[in-house]
Amino acid sequence: MKSLITAKRLEISGVVQGVGFRPFLFALAKKYQLKGEVSNTAGGVLVIVEGSPENIKNFTNDIYKKSPLLASVTNIETFDTEFSNFSLFQIVKSKATNSRATLISPDVSICPDCLAEMKDLNDRRYEYPFINCTNCGPRYTIIEDIPYDRPKTSMKHFKMCAQCQNEYDNPLNRRFHAQPNACPECGPQVFLTDNKGKRIDSDSKEAIILAAQFLSQGKIVGVKGLGGFHLACDASNPDAVQSLRLKKGRPHKPFALMAESASRLFDPVHVSPREKQLLESYPRPIVLLKKNNNQDNITRLAQDVAPFNNSLGIMLPYTPLHFLLLEKGPDILVMTSGNRSGEPLCIENEEALDSFSHIADYFLMHNRDIYFRADDSIVRFQAGKPRFIRRSRGYAPLPVSLNQKMPKILGCGAGLKNTICLTRNNYAFLSQHIGDLDNVRTYDYFQNTIDHVKQIFNIQPDIIACDMHPGYYSTEYAKAQNNVKKIAVQHHHAHAVSCMAENDLDEQVIAITLDGTGYGTDGHIWGGEILLCTQKTFKRKAHLSYIKMPGGDAAVLEPWRMAASVLYQAFGKDFLNLDIPYIKEMEKENLSFVCQMMEKNLNSPLTSSAGRLFDAIASLSCVRHKISYESQAAMELESLADKNLIKDVLTKDVSIDEVYGFDIVQNKTKGEDDLFEIDMMTCVRQIVADLRQNKSIGSISSKFHHTLAAAFTKATFRVSKEAGIQKIVLSGGVFNNDIILNQMIRALEEKNLKVYTHTKVPTGDGGICLGQAVVAAALQGN
Repeated sequence: MKSLITAKRLEISGVVQGVGFRPFLFALAKKYQLKGEVSNTAGGVLVIVEGSPENIKNFTNDIYKKSPLLASVTNIETFDTEFSNFSLFQIVKSKATNSRATLISPDVSICPDCLAEMKDLNDRRYEYPFINCTNCGPRYTIIEDIPYDRPKTSMKHFKMCAQCQNEYDNPLNRRFHAQPNACPECGPQVFLTDNKGKRIDSDSKEAIILAAQFLSQGKIVGVKGLGGFHLACDASNPDAVQSLRLKKGRPHKPFALMAESASRLFDPVHVSPREKQLLESYPRPIVLLKKNNNQDNITRLAQDVAPFNNSLGIMLPYTPLHFLLLEKGPDILVMTSGNRSGEPLCIENEEALDSFSHIADYFLMHNRDIYFRADDSIVRFQAGKPRFIRRSRGYAPLPVSLNQKMPKILGCGAGLKNTICLTRNNYAFLSQHIGDLDNVRTYDYFQNTIDHVKQIFNIQPDIIACDMHPGYYSTEYAKAQNNVKKIAVQHHHAHAVSCMAENDLDEQVIAITLDGTGYGTDGHIWGGEILLCTQKTFKRKAHLSYIKMPGGDAAVLEPWRMAASVLYQAFGKDFLNLDIPYIKEMEKENLSFVCQMMEKNLNSPLTSSAGRLFDAIASLSCVRHKISYESQAAMELESLADKNLIKDVLTKDVSIDEVYGFDIVQNKTKGEDDLFEIDMMTCVRQIVADLRQNKSIGSISSKFHHTLAAAFTKATFRVSKEAGIQKIVLSGGVFNNDIILNQMIRALEEKNLKVYTHTKVPTGDGGICLGQAVVAAALQGN
C-alpha cells in the first residue's frame, strides 16, 4: 500500500505565528490521518505531510477554509518531497533560516474563553490581568525579533510554572505555544503607586481594587496597557474631567472613552449594528459615534469629555486589566494618551512617573516590558464603510496587499500624523501611528520604528521615498541616508496614489486631494487640488484659488488670520468696516496689522488649502478664532452644520443646488489654458451677507459644505469630460469630514463617475507613506 502514500512539503505564509496555527494543523493532520511535522520558520510555517493524495488535498483546502480566527493565510506553496516514513504527526522546534518573510499578528483583545476563565471564581487565573491564549493578547508590542518564540519577546523574563508549561507543550490546549502564557504564580504582576512612585498595595488584586476605588472617587490614574500608558478618570465626573484637562493642558480636544460594554453606550451615543460589530471586533479600535441628542442622556457624561463636537470617540476594553477596572470602578472611563504633550506614548514605568506625575494622582503599572508602543486606532463609519482616522493598535503591522510586486522601498511619510511604510513583494507594511514629527522625542521614535520594522521583516530598502517638503524631519532623515536611492514625492500625488494602490488602480485617474498643507511644485502651499495622475506622474488640472496666510504657520493656529485673508481678498481693505460679529470680536489693531502684512506680502505665503478655507469660514462665523488642536475649527464647523439640512441632502430628499456662489476660471497668469482655479470669493461675500442678516451659523455651515462639494464636483466633471476619464479617487484629511465625503461621492456618482476612496489606510497624512512607496516603485519601472 506504500505506493498509495505520497509526501508533500507545504510552505505557508501569512499571519501564521502566535495565532494557534500549529495546533490547528496538528488537529487537522489527525483528522485526515496524516503523518509528518510542522514548525515555525522565519518565513511562516513549514509542514511536511505523508498520506493519501486525497487526504493531503483535503488537508490543504481546509488550511484556507478553517484557519484560526487571528490567522490569515496568504499563500501555500506545495512541493514533492522525499518519503521519511513518519510514525506520527508532531510539532517540532522552529527552524532557523536567513530569510524573514512571516507576517506578525497585531495586538488583539482578550477572547471570550479567557474572559470567562478570568471571571470564574474556581479558575486558577481568576481576575488575573494578564490572562491570554493563542487567540488573544499582546503580539507586536512585545516582539523583539522573529521567529515569534518566547525568548524573543518581553515574556522571556518570566519562567513558566509547571502547569503553564504543560499547557504550552500540549498541542490540544488552546495555550499551546502561546508565547505570553502565564498565571498569577509565574507571570507579570500589576502594582499601584502614588505619584511619587511609592507602592501602596499588597498584591495585584488589591492594586486593581484600590485603583478602581480611586477612579470612582474622582482621581486620575495612569494605567499601563498593551502599547503604552493611558491617563484615566471617571467620564461622568465633571470635576475629574476638568482637572485632567487643566493638568494636561488640553482645553478642548475630545477625550477618548472606554465603556464597559456596547449596551452601556445606547444612552450617550447612537450605535448602529455595524458600529457595534466594529466596537466588539478583536482589534477594538476607538469608534467615532454620534452623540445622542437627548440631553438627559448626554448629561450622564461630563460635558467636557468632547466639547463643541457632535461625536464621541469610544472603545471597549481590550485587556483583562481594562475589564477588571471597569467592573470594579466607573463603567465609562476617559482613556487619553499618557505622554507629554506632542510626544510619543510613555511605555516605561519610570518614564511615565517622570512625564506626568503632575497629572496623575496614582499609577497602575506592571512589570511586563512593552518593546514597542502603539496608540489606539481610530475608525469612523462614513458612506457605509469603516474608514481609518488612525491605523495603529489592533491593525499594525498587518500589511496592505498590492496587485503588483514591489522592490524594497521605505516610504518615510509626512510631517504630521506620521506613519512609515516598507514594501516587499506584494506587501506594503505600514507601521503603527507615530505622530507629528515636530520634536526630538517623536523623531527618535520615528527612527526607532523604521529600524524595528526593518528588522522584524528583514527589509533593507534599496529606495527611500520622502515628501518634497524640505523642512520635514522625515525628509531630513531620507536625505541623511547613504548608499540608497532617494526619491522625493509631491505630497498630493502621494495622497492620490495611496488611494489608487489600495483600490488596485494602475491607470490614469482624476484625483481630488483636499487637506491642510502640502508643498507644491510651484513653491506654494497646496491643499485643494484636482490632479490628473498615474502612479508615475501627475498634472495639476484645477485648484482652489490662492489666498494669503498672514503670519505663515501662525495662521494655522489662529484661524482669525485666515478669516481676515478671505475678507481682504473679497472686499479689499474695506472689510475692516463690515458690520458683522467677526469684526466686532477682533482687535482692530490686529486686523490692521495683518492687512499691512498682506499688502506688503510680508510673511504671507500663498495657499490653495481646503483646510485653511475651512478655518477662514469657521472664524468668520465666530465658531473658533484660535485652536488648541489640529483641525479644531473645521471639526467644530462641521458639528454645527444644520442637521436637518444635511439629513435631507444625504437621504436625497432635496437637491444640493442650494449653495453659495463660486467661479471656475482659467489661470491666465501662467498661460496654462487647461489649469482652472476654483474661486470661492463669491461664497465669502454671500456668507457675509447672511451674517449681516443674522442667519443661523448651522445653516451657513451647511450651505458652505454644500458649496465646496458642488464646486469640486463641477470642476472635476469639467476635467473628466476634457480628459475622457471617469475614475475619480478621493484623498486627504478633509475627507474625514462626513458631510464633504458623503456629498462628494453622491454628486460625482450622479454624473456617472466611478469614485474610489480609502478603507485600508487613513485618508489623511497617515496614509501617504503607501503612496510614496508606490510612486517610487513606478519610477523604477516596476
